[in-house]
Amino acid sequence: MRIDAHQHYWSMTRTDYGWITKELPVLYRDYLPEDLESHLTKYSIDGTIVVQAAPTIQETEYLFTLADRSDSILGVVGWLDLFDPSHWEYFERFRKHPKFVGFRIMIQDMSDVSRVLERSFVEALQEYAKMDIPVDLLVKSDQLDVLGDLLDAVPGLRGVIDHIGKPRIAEQLYEPWASQMERMSRHPNIYCKLSGMVTEADHLAWKPEHFKPYIEHVIRLFGTERVMFGTDWPVCLLAASYDEVVNVLEGALPKTWSEPERAKLFGDNAKRFYKIK
Repeated sequence: MRIDAHQHYWSMTRTDYGWITKELPVLYRDYLPEDLESHLTKYSIDGTIVVQAAPTIQETEYLFTLADRSDSILGVVGWLDLFDPSHWEYFERFRKHPKFVGFRIMIQDMSDVSRVLERSFVEALQEYAKMDIPVDLLVKSDQLDVLGDLLDAVPGLRGVIDHIGKPRIAEQLYEPWASQMERMSRHPNIYCKLSGMVTEADHLAWKPEHFKPYIEHVIRLFGTERVMFGTDWPVCLLAASYDEVVNVLEGALPKTWSEPERAKLFGDNAKRFYKIK
């Protein structure tokens, strides 16, 4: 099964996408399953994991309505606020939906990232870890040290780092990101999405070779068993087309990989991580 493990849908009639403004014209429009269909067909992708793009319960429920009418949506990664005790209530509501596959922690948007180390947050995440619930982790590279501390506090977490931890590709900076990601990879239940890279590069002047050392490093650390292909469509359109995103990744993969190894990256690992039947 071929899976795009990270993409988004939204409707501008909703009011919870505050980050999508008219200053981002390529994104300031509706993006729905029918808009992605031709790309999925072209690359023989069986379905996608659609990830929340707004920090609201209502947007997650909206994604469920899209999933109900679209066979191409294999799973929905929703949003929960672990600082709000009612997250348990919402989790119990979400898990009743057959396409709910996990939730995302948006550390990237926190003004004080150290808050994720507060006792109540850590204990909540420990409970989800005991339940083996998949958790997406959205962080910027300057937050990776704190994420490392969080993973140490929740060692059994089934987690995936979105967008390879957002290294500063535009500046071609490799450290301390490379060492920080090595720390993350020591946790056997932590995966990494090879996604969201083009938007971390120079949107107008990136070249395929700019991504190669980052991709190669992630593959060295996480191996063939804990990496996932994701396009981050339509956010990727800020810097690259769907085709270009696929080609950047394809061009950096080891030439020695067998078809079974490629199949893990392009779907099998996501299927296993998100427990897709």
